[in-house]
Amino acid sequence: MTTTGAERDAAGVEGGRRGWGWWGRRRSAVLDVSLAVVSALECGLEGVGFAEKASLPVPLGVLFGLVVGSVLVVRRRWPITVVLVSIAVTPAEMGYLMGLVGLYSLAASEVPRRFTAALAGMSTAAVYIVTVVRMRADVAQADVGQADFDPSGWYVPVMSLLLTLGLNAPPLLLGLYIGARRRLMESLRERADSLEQELSLLADRAEQRAQWARQEERTRIAREMHDVVAHRVSLMVVHAAALQAVALKDPQKAVKNAALVGDMGRQALTELREMLGVLREEAPAVPAAPVAAPLAAVGRAAAAAAEAAAQDGGPCLDALPDLVEQSRQAGAVVEFVVMGEARVYGAEVEQTAYRVVQEALTNVHKHAAGAEVVVRLAHREAEVAMQVENGPSDAGAAAADLPSGGNGLVGMRERVTRLDGAFVSGPTDAGGFRVSAVLPVAAAAEVVPQRSA
Repeated sequence: MTTTGAERDAAGVEGGRRGWGWWGRRRSAVLDVSLAVVSALECGLEGVGFAEKASLPVPLGVLFGLVVGSVLVVRRRWPITVVLVSIAVTPAEMGYLMGLVGLYSLAASEVPRRFTAALAGMSTAAVYIVTVVRMRADVAQADVGQADFDPSGWYVPVMSLLLTLGLNAPPLLLGLYIGARRRLMESLRERADSLEQELSLLADRAEQRAQWARQEERTRIAREMHDVVAHRVSLMVVHAAALQAVALKDPQKAVKNAALVGDMGRQALTELREMLGVLREEAPAVPAAPVAAPLAAVGRAAAAAAEAAAQDGGPCLDALPDLVEQSRQAGAVVEFVVMGEARVYGAEVEQTAYRVVQEALTNVHKHAAGAEVVVRLAHREAEVAMQVENGPSDAGAAAADLPSGGNGLVGMRERVTRLDGAFVSGPTDAGGFRVSAVLPVAAAAEVVPQRSA
């Protein structure tokens, strides 16, 4: 089972959090603790001056500074707290490092922008006020020595504003940039993970389509081989049985039956060579495709081979009289009825109609020896229909005793439904069997181009 990058990162972060609190990684914890120590030392030193100005014991001022500076250790977990503490101690003139790092952490965090803007404004205002007061006190104590220069007018406000912006703007802008960059990287990582999952799904679907194509091709080849071999071999067996029966009584009829057996065997071999030859010609086009492409190309190449075989020398409706005549020569009583005006259909339509009639006649030879058969072919406006109906078998006729795999009706149904046609088969009230199929001409003409007349 494969894992995405986000899952691996999440697993790493969760594993780190179990050992390093809210930091997730050891170096993050070391960095924050180091900054907190430096900030505590800074605030502790500045606490000495704060204690003198506030008339407090120096150890108390140092302890206060150490506690205040240590708040920086929670900057990743609670950045708002760090900023609020830095704003609170700004009048005491301590916590400059904490204020800078706190603003950076706040801007880089997932805190809503309205809170970030409000806290940044409060921090800027506090620093500006303290800076103005400090500069006015320094200017008042200094001896400028120039009567025409009044620093209390514009100098102190402008310089205080520049110092405030110089302290607060860089960490705030840097934090905004880092936060935006982090969010962008997370979105790109999520997008990459989603694309990876989509590619995995596409690969699975391609494999499923390839398996379906291979299965479909096996079924198609088995159906073609069954239709080609079963009919010819069935007639050959029937003629061989007749030849055995009349060999001594009527030598001339025996010679005729032997010739028919030879002709049918040659026809069967010819059709097999044509089919296998087309498949062999299509085979070199399949290899050398990348990964999943050859798997899907197998079905397309096989389908192209079937269509090429159908268009080049394949059976058609014009060959139905010969097919019926072969059954008559085998001793069956077959009536062939054509209704409607004969037309030229698509090669696959004509091949399917031919195979349906062929397989139906084969079943008659197998299971209804001596039965009378009626083959009907109807040319309609938007469809072509065929029906093969046989009566009950003749009790006096010798059975051919041919094996049956039970795939004849299945193959006929598959052929017809592939062209969106209708197929019905079943016993009749008279004790016979009926096979009916209807093929839509328009739908099939879109699949296979028209064959020349």
